[in-house]
Amino acid sequence: MSALPAPETVPALAVRGATKRFGAVLALDSVDLEVHQGEVLALLGDNGAGKSTLIKCVSGAHRLDAGAISVDGVDVTIHSPADARELGIETVYQDLALFDNLGPVDNFYAGRELAGPRWLPRPLRVLHRGAMASSTEEVLNRLQVVLPDLNGAVGLMSGGQRQAVAVSRAAAFASKVVVLDEPTAALGVRESRRVLDLILRLRDQGTAVVVVSHAMDHVMEVADRAIVLRRGRKVGEVVPSTETHQEIVSLIVGGVD
Repeated sequence: MSALPAPETVPALAVRGATKRFGAVLALDSVDLEVHQGEVLALLGDNGAGKSTLIKCVSGAHRLDAGAISVDGVDVTIHSPADARELGIETVYQDLALFDNLGPVDNFYAGRELAGPRWLPRPLRVLHRGAMASSTEEVLNRLQVVLPDLNGAVGLMSGGQRQAVAVSRAAAFASKVVVLDEPTAALGVRESRRVLDLILRLRDQGTAVVVVSHAMDHVMEVADRAIVLRRGRKVGEVVPSTETHQEIVSLIVGGVD
């Protein structure tokens, strides 16, 4: 199996020689990864392959033991999720990290509230609710996301709508990369379709997207490239549109090297 050459541009995100141990377990063994603006990169592998560890290192939840990460060609240090966010990397995990009792606007700006004047202590600042609502609505309109109520509790929304809120929030603040961990897990066919369309819209608007998924049919549909991990090592890089479903599965489980 061979992949198309990567675009001749500086990657939005590059990982080189990523290595991570948990005690005696080598979770990542010198893994390389690149994703470019306007590209969807799928990260594939069986359970325990190292996918979650890799994205947690990129998002600041874990620290690499060895290796380097660069954003727009510049080497960076990511020691915390705050570091990743400051670099323009937003991650949506399977639990979505939404406040079910709050609406989309409050979920968008939780911890990032627009408030002033800045010279006042934070607890005394006045929230700019109108500006936050307008900004949230602009992002949702740009991504063609339709929600029943911008102020209604997200806990009362469908799984697909909740996923759309989480992905849209990431897109609103990600200047470089959006990382999605199993974005269609536990969703029905119609809701999965909406999430996949949202991923394609992110790509078409120039965002670099990394998708971790076990749903091979979804990967085949939206990914421009795919990297396959097995037992912490990168064992292949493919273009889903040029490979069969069975060939990719064989690479994942070890039938092809």
